[in-house]
Amino acid sequence: MAGVFAGLAAFGFLAAYLVPTTAALAEGVSSSSFDVAAADAQVYSAAADVVATGPVLTGGYAMQLQAQADGAPHVKASLEEWLTYAEEKSVDVPDGASREEVQELIAEAATAAEEATESQAAGTSVIQSAFYTGGGAPADWMTAAGIAEGDQGYVDYIVSRESGWNPNATNASSGACGLVQALPCSKVPGGGYDPVANLQWANGYAVGRYGSWANAYAFWTSNHWW
Repeated sequence: MAGVFAGLAAFGFLAAYLVPTTAALAEGVSSSSFDVAAADAQVYSAAADVVATGPVLTGGYAMQLQAQADGAPHVKASLEEWLTYAEEKSVDVPDGASREEVQELIAEAATAAEEATESQAAGTSVIQSAFYTGGGAPADWMTAAGIAEGDQGYVDYIVSRESGWNPNATNASSGACGLVQALPCSKVPGGGYDPVANLQWANGYAVGRYGSWANAYAFWTSNHWW
């Protein structure tokens, strides 16, 4: 009996959907393909008594950023990946450096290494200028470099920690040189080891990158590099 009632119920549903459609066609009412398909779907669902048989399954995906052609991590890779890469390249990175700052340090070191290689290939000395053998004092050098008196305190703070006011200071790993540790050394017009030339370059660097020596000082005190 249950099977009979189920069959009658299914037939009832079919009749309920088919009769209006048949009547509409008989009356000449136009029906679009969408209307016909929708009606067929409703009929099928009602007749088959379609219900969900289990939970809806969802999924996820993981995306790996492809490394650059030179082996460096993707520019959007994590800070940890960039720190690992900097360590592989023997690039000193101060504590608290951001991903963008790590990338900049690596790029500067690569530029210095490339210039050194080019110099060696040309049969010239890696050191682009002779060590400084002249005299003078920090105040004299800063004044000669055109650094305003109001900024000299900031300069003294940074230089004291970068080189201890030794014009011939050189970073053995990166090649940074002079009072402010210019990197690469060859970018200083007039010679990286000349204290006045080094400070003149630093003056343009501080104002160009940070806006002022005061801002450069603030950055150094927060990051211990500049």
